[in-house]
Order: sequence, then structure tokens, then C-alpha cells
Amino acid sequence: MSKSNIWARKPVEAFEEDMRQSGLKRVLGKWGLTAIGIGAIIGAGIFVMTGVGAKEYAGPALALSFVAAGIGCTFAALCYAEFASFLPVEGSAYAYSYATMGEIFAWIIGWDLILEYAMGASAVAVGWSGYLGKFLLLFDIKLPLWLMSDSFSAQSFLRDAATSSEKMQSLISHYSSIAVPTIMGHPFAINLPAFLIIFVITAILVKGIKEAASANTLLVMLKLIVVLFIIIFGAGYIHPENWHPFIPKPEMIVNPGETVAHSAYGFWGILAGAGYIFFAYIGFDTVSTQAGEAKDPKKDVPFGIVVSLIVCTLLYIMVALVLTGMVNYKNIDITAPISAAFASIPGLKFAVFIISIAALAGLTSVLIVMLLGQSRVFFAMAKDGLLPKNFFGVLHPKFRTPYKASILTGLVVAFVSAFTPISVIAELVNIGTLLAFVLVCGAVWLMRIKEPDRSRPFRVKWLPVVATLGIVSNVLIMLSLSYINWIRLFVWLAIGFAVYFLYGRYHSRLNNPTKQG
Repeated sequence: MSKSNIWARKPVEAFEEDMRQSGLKRVLGKWGLTAIGIGAIIGAGIFVMTGVGAKEYAGPALALSFVAAGIGCTFAALCYAEFASFLPVEGSAYAYSYATMGEIFAWIIGWDLILEYAMGASAVAVGWSGYLGKFLLLFDIKLPLWLMSDSFSAQSFLRDAATSSEKMQSLISHYSSIAVPTIMGHPFAINLPAFLIIFVITAILVKGIKEAASANTLLVMLKLIVVLFIIIFGAGYIHPENWHPFIPKPEMIVNPGETVAHSAYGFWGILAGAGYIFFAYIGFDTVSTQAGEAKDPKKDVPFGIVVSLIVCTLLYIMVALVLTGMVNYKNIDITAPISAAFASIPGLKFAVFIISIAALAGLTSVLIVMLLGQSRVFFAMAKDGLLPKNFFGVLHPKFRTPYKASILTGLVVAFVSAFTPISVIAELVNIGTLLAFVLVCGAVWLMRIKEPDRSRPFRVKWLPVVATLGIVSNVLIMLSLSYINWIRLFVWLAIGFAVYFLYGRYHSRLNNPTKQG
């Protein structure tokens, strides 16, 4: 087959053969997979993204943003579930694109997934650090601002605090020092807790999938209990006037580290809010990356995808209503919104303690799932020769995990989370997530046309309608994002094309069977 055949499709039979030869351990049942999905979804969306989503995009109408995002996700989730039922491999959307649209599309989506999972984990690590700070304050333990934030955000906090003595006093009360040191005349700050937690999670993932899954299941149970506590207990402290106006008038807002203002509030603010919090939903597609380690992937993976999405979407909507009812959207803390909301009410210190513990546990489980999914996408691409197999495709001789890919991912994510504002990271990953969903909706429809007789244990009814609505709804949310996000996406894809045409094209196993990667 010619090296120039960038449109070559990988046969489903080839994927099935890869699965038979895989050295990964099959230890995950349907509830373990569902826990992985919930583990990824509940965390960033509730404990971190709700703050920025309400304050800078949708206001009290954040609940509608979750509805909009949930609708787009539902269509995509059904398409993912059908794909996972007849192509149960660890590559997720990358593998689905390879089987339907060809190698070049597979590369695009695989490269996009790298952005999605790695940057998503970075954003969550920053949120984890924010909740750690709130938790330590309960014991009157304070760290300096420059060790708890990147330099862009630290300077933004200081500029905001300078606008009033009340804000300045609040900032001083949260940190042992608000002075930011300089190196060669440039401010220096590092989010040290975010940096360190990534290394801890990476060590767990190198040790093994069974250990990671067990830890994740315990963390998921803990945070589900606390999320219900937030909804039930917080409902008693809702002030309905905070919901008025439910959809604030449109205005322009500038994020920390940004020089370009973005539109907020109004109808487009709701859609922009949906686009911003969208990456919190990538948990359900992370389930599909674990197919190589599922006991019965054709049945259990679709189950985990659908159930985790339904449960989490309902919880998201309720938490958004509680948060915006407890605190005026203009006063929401963007680093630890739920914890700060309860802390603002006298006598609720015990609730802050419970929520902070759950948030730390919940965000830890998100980090486990995202970093786990990232290494498995690397592993799948390396098996196909599109990335160096002697690095990304190597399994640990004892733990049987792709440890080199996990370590590299951990290093990159640690540095990004330590030095980049959370708003910039989250916006970078959201547009990539939406693109992945659009391509999967199109790919599953294309596979129905090309191979209509292939067995599908999970089959979407009215697929043309579902796929079309999935594409339209996700593209609409993509269009609501500011142009700077599109520029970042195109730059990332341009780098990806360079890597593919300089390496992947010439080492592809499909086009060059004698190549070993």
C-alpha cells in the first residue's frame, strides 16, 4: 500500500486482532466503567467550572448552560456507545475515526484527544490546588500567593484587590504573603500544589489499572454522597433574589492572562457558558478509552457511557441552581466556588470541611481518569505506528501499564498546571472536546452506511436524526467560543499535521506493514 494513502481505513478485523494480542489486563466490569465515567465528570464541572461559568459567562442561567451542554453530550454519547459496542478498543474517538474516515482523520482526532485530556487534567489540577488552599485555611494554615497560583492569575488577583479595601483584606486573609517575587525583572509564581498532585497521580497510574480503578471507585462514592449533601443542605440557604435577573444583560469580560474580552450573559452567554464547562463532560468518552481493560467491552462500555452521563447531568443542573441561589453570581469565588459559598454563611464551617474533603477527593478521581485516558490514546496511536512504539507503546514488565507515556504526560501536565491560568487551559480543551464529539457523530453514521450488516450490540435508534442533532448542537457551541480559541486549535492542529507528515505517515503500520515504529 502506498505511503501517500493518507485516507486508508483500518479494518475492524485489524482492531479485533490488536485486542486479542493486547497485553492490558481485563479487570473492569460495567459498574467499574460507570465509576470511571462519573469519576471524570463529577469534579471539574461541579467543584471548579461552575464558578467561572456563572461569574464570567452565564450568570444564574448557568443551569441552562448545563442543559445545553448535556443535550449536545447526549447525542454524542449515544454515538460513542454504538461505536464502543462493535469496536471495543482503547483508542476511543481516534480508533473510531480510523475505522471509518481514514488515517488522516484518525490522526487529527488522536492529536485533538491529546489536547483534550492533557489540558483537561491541567485545569482540574489548578482547581484541586484552589480547594486545598480553602481546606488548609480551616486549620489556619496559609501559603504565600506566589506558591498557590501562576503569575498571570496572581497579578490579576492583586489588580482586582486594589479596587477596594474589602477585596484586598480578603486576599490577605487567604495567603501568608501576597508579595510576588521577580526573576530578572519578571514576576514569578508557581502553582506548587497543582504541580505536585500530578506527580502523585502519575505514580498511581504507573503502578496499575486495577489499583487506579479501586482508588477511583472509593473516591466516586465519597463525592456522590457529598454532592447530594450540597444539593439538599445548600437548598436551605438559597436566596431567590440572587436568581434575578436569571439571564443578565450582555456585557464584555476579560479573563486573567487574557488581553481579549469575551461576550458574556444573555443568550450567547448561556451558549458560551456551555462551551466553557463542556470539558467537564469528557468523562463519558473516557470510558471508551478503557475498552481494552474491560471484561465485556461490547456491553459494559455502552452501559458505563450512558449511565454516567445521565447521572452527572442531573446533578450538575441542581448544583448550579444551588450555587447561584446561595451567592450572587458577581461574587462567586472562581477557584473554589462551592466551598467559598458555604464559607460565606456563618456557622457552616463543618460544611466547608466536608465539601473541601469531597472536592479534593473528587478532583483527584478526575485527574486519575484523564491521565489514564491520555496514556491509553498514546498507546493506541503507538500500536498503529503513528507515534514511536518503542516509547509510547512500551508496557511496564511488571505492572503491564504504558508507563513511559504516563510519565511523559504527567510531566507536561504538571508544568502546564503550574504556570497557566485555569481559564486559558479550560478554553483550550473545550473546543478540542467539541471537535471530537462532532467527528464521532459523523463517523458512526458513516459506518452505518459503509458496513450496515456489522453486528452492533448497542444500536442507536433514528441514528441520522441523532447524529445530525449531535453535530449541529456541538458546532453551535463551538461557534459561541471566542476566536482566540479557534486560533489556538488551528495552531495545535498545524503542529499535529507537521508531526504526522514528518513521522506518522512514514511509520504507519497500515500503510507500511514492515515498519515496527
